[in-house]
Amino acid sequence: MIEKYNLFLLICGIAFLLGALFPVIFKRTSISLPMLQVSFGLMMGYWWTSLSFLDPLDNGLLIEKLTEIVVLVSLVGAGIKIDTELSWRLWRPTVRLLLITMPIGIFAMAVLGYYAFGLSLGAAILLGAVLAPTDPVLASSIQVGPPNTGGEDTPRFTLTSEAGLNDGLAFPFVYLAIKIAEVFSEGKAFTYEMLWSWFTHDVLWKIGAGVVVGVLVGKILAKVVFSKHTRETTISQGYVVIALTLLAYGLAEYVHSYGFIAVFVAAFAFRRSECEHTYHQKLHDFAEQSEGLLMSLVLVIFGMFLGQGLQADVELTWRVYIVSFTFLLLIRPIGGFIALSGLNLPHTEKYAISALGIRGIGTLYYLSYALNQGFFADEDALKLWIVCSIVILTSIFIHGLSASRLLKMTPNKQH
Repeated sequence: MIEKYNLFLLICGIAFLLGALFPVIFKRTSISLPMLQVSFGLMMGYWWTSLSFLDPLDNGLLIEKLTEIVVLVSLVGAGIKIDTELSWRLWRPTVRLLLITMPIGIFAMAVLGYYAFGLSLGAAILLGAVLAPTDPVLASSIQVGPPNTGGEDTPRFTLTSEAGLNDGLAFPFVYLAIKIAEVFSEGKAFTYEMLWSWFTHDVLWKIGAGVVVGVLVGKILAKVVFSKHTRETTISQGYVVIALTLLAYGLAEYVHSYGFIAVFVAAFAFRRSECEHTYHQKLHDFAEQSEGLLMSLVLVIFGMFLGQGLQADVELTWRVYIVSFTFLLLIRPIGGFIALSGLNLPHTEKYAISALGIRGIGTLYYLSYALNQGFFADEDALKLWIVCSIVILTSIFIHGLSASRLLKMTPNKQH
């Protein structure tokens, strides 16, 4: 790969140019930018025969760190642009998706992974955990608009807040899968004491501490930025976005909690301070452009990986495609409808929220993170990469083509 570094830079330059010109060239089409960029990467990977194979099993650490940065920037952007105040009535659909839809998705995919692909118990749970969260990166096109621009309807707000929170809430199940794989690799049995330790530490403590860290970092940084001593000074939005991200994430990880939750909560807490201030718009613009550049890079590499897989004749059975479509077209929508049942929402809104559970870069991060722990068999790891890659690719195209139409069906009104 390093020998072709200059050519790779040229490919990235073309991908960034596609991102810049996309709103002009494809304005009147249903094509999404992720569809375009992953297709471009796929063609490059398939035709670039001199490129060494991008094996995810050998480059797990690189994938983990690159996707981690993209998700973090996306979480900050999602938290900053939410105008909706914190109230139970407005956040109830989000809470239901997190507590009902996500566990349904984890359980259903774990069962399919165990029986359809012959995965071990730990790998099957991992499959469900990494595919359960709605991706904050690829879902940015169906999220709410910039701060204080109005038009924050229920579907867009619910999808934005869900994507911001469920990336962190999927982590307990990722850790559960890792613990099970570790115990089984040592020839031991998974006991109730281990399950209780997982629940108290990985669920209760890490989620609670992540929320507390996020609130503290967001509020303290807001007091600094909006204090009377800094009102007459222009503070660089780039520094603030990066500081907000790294302070929340670093402190949360230092106290052994979930950094993803802390980053989103910190951004939202910062947003609730001086809500009408125009500075939030500047922060959002910087975060959005940074996210777009990083997303382009990851999608092109992901497409190249898929293209090389086709070139190498990687075996894909019919079960992979059946499971992918089943998850995206049945499991997620049905789980969403179950969660939203009983709420006073139009059926079109319920359907749009349930159907638009986009999977993407967050899945790549969780999968690479878990596999890098070294407790999963190579056979399971390869199956997981193949299944997750096909689900992500399918999601990019299905949701890319349908998202705008689904959202147009919903009442265009603020909640």
